[in-house]
Parts: sequence; C-alpha cells; structure tokens
Amino acid sequence: MIFAGLTFAQLLGIFGAAAAFATALYILKLRRRTVAVPFSKLWERILRDKEATSLFSKLKRLLSLLVQLALLALLAFALGDPRAAATLIKGRNLVVLVDASASMQATDVGSPNRLAAAKEEVKRVIRGLGGSDRMLVAQMDAAVTPLGPMSGDTSELERALDAIKPTDARADFPRALRFATDSVRGLDNAEIVIVSDGRLGDAVDASGKVHVGDDVKLTYLPIGAAARNVGITQFSVRRYPLDKSRYEVMLEVTNTGPEQEDVELSLLGDDTLVDLTKLRLKPGERLPRFYPNLSGASRTLEAKIQPLAGSEDALPTDNHAYALLPERRRAKVLVVSPGNTYLEAALLLDEYLDVQLASPRDYAEKIAPSGAKHDVVIFDGATPMAPPRTNAIYLDPRGPGSPVKAEVELKQPGFDRIERKHPIVRWTALDDVNISRGRKLVAEPGDKVVGASDQGPILVAGQRAGFKFVAMGFDTRDSDLPLRVAWPLLLLNSINWFTDEDAQYISSFRTGDVWRVPIVSPSGQAKLKAPGGGEMFVPVHEGRAVYLGERAGFYELVGAEGATDAPGAEATKSAFAANLLDAEESSIEPAKELVVDGKKAGNLSGFQIGVRREIWIYLLLAAVLLTAIEWITYHRRITV
Repeated sequence: MIFAGLTFAQLLGIFGAAAAFATALYILKLRRRTVAVPFSKLWERILRDKEATSLFSKLKRLLSLLVQLALLALLAFALGDPRAAATLIKGRNLVVLVDASASMQATDVGSPNRLAAAKEEVKRVIRGLGGSDRMLVAQMDAAVTPLGPMSGDTSELERALDAIKPTDARADFPRALRFATDSVRGLDNAEIVIVSDGRLGDAVDASGKVHVGDDVKLTYLPIGAAARNVGITQFSVRRYPLDKSRYEVMLEVTNTGPEQEDVELSLLGDDTLVDLTKLRLKPGERLPRFYPNLSGASRTLEAKIQPLAGSEDALPTDNHAYALLPERRRAKVLVVSPGNTYLEAALLLDEYLDVQLASPRDYAEKIAPSGAKHDVVIFDGATPMAPPRTNAIYLDPRGPGSPVKAEVELKQPGFDRIERKHPIVRWTALDDVNISRGRKLVAEPGDKVVGASDQGPILVAGQRAGFKFVAMGFDTRDSDLPLRVAWPLLLLNSINWFTDEDAQYISSFRTGDVWRVPIVSPSGQAKLKAPGGGEMFVPVHEGRAVYLGERAGFYELVGAEGATDAPGAEATKSAFAANLLDAEESSIEPAKELVVDGKKAGNLSGFQIGVRREIWIYLLLAAVLLTAIEWITYHRRITV
C-alpha cells in the first residue's frame, strides 16, 4: 500500500492535530445551570440515581469520542489517496479508435446500427477502467478526430463517446493508426483499441506501412454479424450535346453478400419517378444499367434501391445515389462577321445559344470599348486589335489580336492528322474535308494542335490569360466544311468546351475526399448548405471552396459577400452532389481478425465493469456510514 496524495508523515500530523482538538472538546467540564427548587427532599432520590449511573455516563461519552476519532482517521487517510502499489505502477494508457465509417451504419446488430453497438462496447470498457488507467477516445472515418484529452475521468470519456456521429465515408485506417501510435509514444503500458467491423483495408499509405511497435499492445474489438447487402456503386449522368433537354444515365448495382438478392431500382428526376425496375443479383454480382435518351428532369437525379420480399439489405447508406444535371443556361455568343450565312445557320441548331451579330466596325467602335460581357466571341475573318477577355473562336485569323500567328499560305491543305480525343472534334468527320487554301498556324507551348495537314497545323486550341480559344487557319467559305454535318458539330463542341458543358460524364463528388468546388467569393469564404439543412462557412482558396465531405446528398454553395480587390466582382452560387459509391465499403461482412504490420490484433481483456479501484472512495463511503451511525445513536440517547 502506498499513498498517491499526502505522505504518511503528513497524514499522521493532520490526524494527531484533529484528534487532540476533538479530545479537548470532550474533556471540557460541563457547566451546569443553577436552578432553585421549593423542596430539596423531592430531588434526593433523583440525585442518588444520578450518582449511581455516573460511570455509565462517562462510558457513553467515551464511545462518542471513539466514533469521532474513527471518523477523523478515515478522512485523513482519504487525503492520502491510498492505492495498491501494483495498481499504481501498472496503469494503462489507451487510445480507442471508434470506426464511424459508412459500413458502421449497418443495422445487423440491433438498434439502430453497428456504431451504436460499438459505443456500448466502449462504454463498458470505460466503466471497467482501473484507478490509474487513462484513455483517449477518437472518431475514425475519412479523418481522425480526437474527442478529448487522455483522461481517467469516466464521465468525461462518456461525453466524448456520445459525440461520435456516423458518416457516409470510408475510414482512413492508416491515418488513424498513425495518430494513435503518435499519441502513445513514450507512454508505459500503451494500448491501441480498434472498435470496428474490420472493413478497413491495409494499413498502408503514401508513406508506406504503418508500424505499431513491439511495446504497444494492439487490440481489436469486432462489431457486426451479417453480410447481406446490395448497394449502388456507380452513378453518373450527362446531357446530350445537341439536345440539352435530353440526358442519359449510367449506374451500377452490386450485391456484396453471399446470397441471391431481389431488389427494386427506382430512378427519379426532380423527385418524379422516371423508371422502375426489378433486379435479381447473384452473390457478388455487379450489374450495370444504362438509361439512354431520357427527358423530363431539369436538374436533380436520384437512384434508390429497395429489397423485395425474401431479400435482406443491412446497409441503407449505399441504397441512394445522387447527381446533378449540368445547368441548361443560355450562352451569350457574339458573332463578329461581315456576313456568313453558313455560320449563322449552324448556330441556330442549339436553342440554348443567345446569338448577337455585329460587324467588325461596330465591334471595334462600340462593343469592345464598352466591355460588354459574352460567353463566346466568334471572329469570322476579322481579327481584333486586342483579344477579348472571354473565350473566342477565330476563323482565318490574321491580325495582331490573334492568339496564334498565321504564317505562310498553304495550297489545298487537309486534315491529315487529327487529335480525335479532343472535345471539339468529338463525333466529327474531318478527314475528307476539301480546302482550297489556308495558312499555317504557329502553336505556342501548351497549345494543342487538334488538326494538321502535312504542310502544318490548321486547327489549334489552347488558352490565353485564363480564357480558351479555338483557331482555324482557313476561311470556311474556301472549303466544303459548311456543307458537312461536321461544321455545326465543330462549332457547338467548341462552345461546349468553353462553357464546360461538354459531353463528358459528370460525376458527383465522392465522400471522404477533400472537395475543391469552383466558386467566386469576394470575402474568401463561402456558405455551404449540407444535406439535412446544416450550414457552415468553408474557406475559398484560388477560386475553389475547400471542404472534406463526409455526407452523401445534394449540397448548395453560396459565395459570401465581402470586400475584394477586383472591381465589379460578385458572389456566385453553385450546387453539387456527393455519393459514397464504394464497393469495398458496401462489403459489410465483419472481419474476424485484424492484422497490422504482420501482427495480429489481440482480444480485449482486463476491463471488468464495477466500482473503480480508488481506495479513497471506500474511505469516504465509510466516513459517511459512520456519520449516519453517530446520528442514529445520538438521537436514541446512546452516545449522550
């Protein structure tokens, strides 16, 4: 037995002083009050009884003194915080990593999910801590979040445990493990406890394998029982480039369980049912679904799956997927041309183009000086003195404002080489276009030569001062290109490339990643509205809002107003979707064992639920009990 508080000598001094004071109070002579009586003979018998019982009265007062001394002794020893030497030396330092990833929302182990069961298990561990044990509770998901300091206070640890909330992201196990090893480095009897279903992957990151160390005990507390689950593991959507009122959807449904499952797949556009399909999936089957030529939805798309009778789905988180269709906005296009019927007719094919015509003289004298804003400017045989501060298409550029130089004249050039992967030539056939004459374009570093003849480049795309351009080294009227389907496709593909509304699949953000969403915000921060109605401010760095996303659903981002150095800058608004879409996270079969760096994690032991092992608690309880005994004996006239 040792004292963790005051020393034994200090306790003896305190007890001696307190006992002497109490004894002095007991030996003080009791002052009796003088009372006149009418006839002394009446009191003689009472006085004789009093003398006969005087010894017994002294004994009663001695018993009261002993009770008081015992009470003082208990309080004095409680100040010393007595503990068993072995208990004080062998106190443990624990870091408990509680998995809060998407798979922990599975409902196979009671209500409501695996995370709730994990928290109950950790609560039992907290209540079984020894008097010298210390614990740190951390939430493990896409990041690792310590919820308090290393502490032995059970109430504080339980409050930290209650703060853990589930997320729709995968767990970054290597990061959490590195945090835990750093937290226990240099501590005696260190132990890392991993409370999870084991769907964590290998403990390897960009820095290599995570080494726990031989002096750190690794413990695994498995959670979960079932493995049957069907989830949406891919979901994307695109609009058709020439008919933006129509779109197509690609998705994938995966059965990660060991049994055949029947599910109902619903596709909703703007909260309206678009398609309803019943699917049967074999164990482990991945079933892709393609929906072409859909219409009716203007902005939001959502896919849902629901298990049918006889099937089970223990993880509801991956039963939903979300996507946003590209916004159908009218692009403002300015055509600077002396007159080109073929050009004007091609632009009429897209109803979402707001076309304005201007002569080269009007552009130079009125439009350019006014600073009027357009999404795209098309220069047809008329090159400006200075390039516009917007995206532009140059047809036969020759002036000083051209983004590329036009050199020697080419006789009957053709598209002998085409960069077919570039967005502006998608679905076009340019190989047999006949051109009577043109000029060789000189591409600068960073530019892309999209089309070239054997004599030199004739179609170049690139970027200048943050704005995209397309330059064509010949007059379309000197070729048969306007008579081909490739002509309007080339123009519309270029405009789509400028406005980022090309025919690429538009994927949602993935939960668990750091999102960088384009946004204009003069104040350097933006307001993010998350699924469920929560709002928060996120920083904006180099025109992009930065946020670690952990919830699936639809988001809205609003640029906050504020001071800015850029005159006329305005805050903007954007929306986006986020999904889990992780087949590994949808595989919810719990791992029976956990191996890290070649070392198998052990079983949890040594945490018996009960009263904690601080002896001073028992001493205080004994003092309270002794005080109650004193109170009872006093009122029953035993110790007075």
